[in-house]
Amino acid sequence: MELKTKTSVRYLALLMLVLFLAACGGNADYSPKPRGYYRIVFPAKEYRPYTEGCPFTFDYPKYSTIEPDRSKDAKPCWQNIQFPQFNATLHLSYQPVTSKKEFNQLIEDAHKLSFKHTIKATSIDEGVIAYPDRKVYGIYYTIDGNAASSAQFYLTDSTKHYLRGALYFNSEPRLDSIQPVLNFIKKDMDVMIKSFRWK
Repeated sequence: MELKTKTSVRYLALLMLVLFLAACGGNADYSPKPRGYYRIVFPAKEYRPYTEGCPFTFDYPKYSTIEPDRSKDAKPCWQNIQFPQFNATLHLSYQPVTSKKEFNQLIEDAHKLSFKHTIKATSIDEGVIAYPDRKVYGIYYTIDGNAASSAQFYLTDSTKHYLRGALYFNSEPRLDSIQPVLNFIKKDMDVMIKSFRWK
């Protein structure tokens, strides 16, 4: 009986040694792996005109929808262009201009609202928008970094009309994960601005 027990202990010790050596062997790489992200499938670029009862028209993507802004402070012709598959919204707010003082205040507000993202932004670039044949002028703000809004703009005819746009993603801003989608939607914003006309 004692011989059997000694043999069992030896086999068990040998088995544990083999398992230990097998677990320690190999050139396993235990360095941290980069975070993975979902594969994004982008739809084909197709556009349709927005011609509702507001004093402007533009082209917007077929894979987006336009809804009236339902916030408590919303005014007529405040719209949200929703990009449901990208979890993003382009907020558009229209304001009729009634005086030079009001016009200057709207321009100053657009500048302040864009630069309030300075805390999280790595840089904010301004690009001039000018289509004199259509009386469409403005500024395009490109906000780099992990800011809540990555792109903003305003359009005006300098006398009667003013429209501001701000793109937001409905998730925590991480530029490295949203960059491909941001680049995709920025092209749609470019089409919108280039096709924009006052009625």
